[in-house]
Amino acid sequence: MYYLTNEKPQCWIFALVFAWGYNNCGQIGSGSTANQPHPRKVTGSLQGKTAVGITCGQTSSMALANNGEVYGWGYNGNGQLGIGNNGNQLTPCRLTALQGLCVHQIASGYGHCLALTDEGLLYAWGANTYGQLGNGNKSNHLSPVQIMADKERIVEVAACHSTHTSAAKTQSGQVYMWGQCRGQAIVLPHLTHFANTDDVFACFATPSVMWRLMSMEHDDFMTVAESLRKEFDSPETADLKFSVDGKCIHVHKAVLKIRCEHFRSMFRSQWTEDQQDVIEIGQFSYPVYRSFLQFLYTDAVDLPPEDAIGLLDLATSYCENRLKRLCQQIIMRGITVENAFTLLSAAIRYDAEDLEEFCFRFCVNHLTQVTQTGAFWQVDGAMLKEFISRASRCGAFKN
Repeated sequence: MYYLTNEKPQCWIFALVFAWGYNNCGQIGSGSTANQPHPRKVTGSLQGKTAVGITCGQTSSMALANNGEVYGWGYNGNGQLGIGNNGNQLTPCRLTALQGLCVHQIASGYGHCLALTDEGLLYAWGANTYGQLGNGNKSNHLSPVQIMADKERIVEVAACHSTHTSAAKTQSGQVYMWGQCRGQAIVLPHLTHFANTDDVFACFATPSVMWRLMSMEHDDFMTVAESLRKEFDSPETADLKFSVDGKCIHVHKAVLKIRCEHFRSMFRSQWTEDQQDVIEIGQFSYPVYRSFLQFLYTDAVDLPPEDAIGLLDLATSYCENRLKRLCQQIIMRGITVENAFTLLSAAIRYDAEDLEEFCFRFCVNHLTQVTQTGAFWQVDGAMLKEFISRASRCGAFKN
C-alpha cells in the first residue's frame, strides 16, 4: 500500500511516499523483506525528492519525481525495475537508462512498466510474455525501450495489472492497445475504436476492469446531456446566431444563460444584444468561439493545442474557470521545445498557474534546447530576467 503526502516547511513542498503491508520482495522499500504493519516513509534514493506519482506491479514499486526521474524497488525477476539487471532491490533505485529524459507519467502492469515523457515519447520495460511492451516480440527487457515512435504524440498511458495489457492515447484522441487480449498476444500497438484507455480494459481484459459503468447495448433513449449535445448549432431549434469570421453558429439563449454568467448578464433587457437575432463577434476566431459555445452544451473541449491559447484567452475574459483548466490541460499536451517559452509567456499573461508551472518545469528540464529557440530571445526583458532568476533558484545552472 502506498500513500503520497505533502509537507510544507517554509516555502518548499515535499511530496513524501509512505508504504506498508506485505514485503516479501522488498516492495516496501525499507531495506529489508520484513512485512510492514504501519505506514513507513520510503527514503533511500527518494530522500529529498518530490514525488508526483506512484505505481505498483505485483511485487514491485515505482515512483516518479517532479524532475522527471523514475525510481523502482522490489521484485525484479522480469526486469520490471528497468535498471539493466533482474536483481531485486530493497530500496529505491533510479532508472539511469532514462537519464536525459523528463518522464511525465508512469504506469505498471503485473510485471511490466510504461513511462511517458513530457515530449510525448513512450518507453516500456519488464515482462513481455504477451507482448505487453509493444515492441514487436515477446522477449523481456531489463531496460526501457522506446515504442510507438512512428505514431503521433502520446498523451496518456495505462496498464492493467491482472491481464498484462497496455494502452495509450494519442494527441488526436486515438486509443491503442497491446499485450494480452482475450487469450491472444498482441505484440504491436493496435488501433481501437475507443475514446478512452480505460475502455480497453473493460472490453479486452479478463476479467474486465472498469472504474465506471459502461453499456454496450443500443438504446434510442437520449439523456438530457445527449439531447443538448445534439442540438448544438442546430438551425431548426436555435433562437440566436453568433456571426464569427463570416460564419454562423446557432445556439439557444436559455442554454447560454443557464451555463454562463457572461451571457446571463448579456441577455438582460437593458443590453442591446438581448434584442438581436444575430450577434457579431470580432475579438475571437471562429474555431475558438465555436469551441467555447460547444463547451457550454457538452462540458468538453475538442480543439487542437495550437488553438487552445485563444480559447484560454476567452475563458479568462469570460471568467470561465473550468474551461480555463481544460484549456491548460490541452496546451500541456502540445508543448514542445520550440513553443515552450511562448506557452510560458501565455500562461503568465492569462494567470494560468498550473500551465505556468508545467511550462516552467519543461523549460528547465530542456534548458539548453529552449534557450536556442527564437521565442526565448524574443520575450521581453523583464520576463526573461524573472525566468533566469527562478531557474537559478531551482539549480538549473549548476554544473
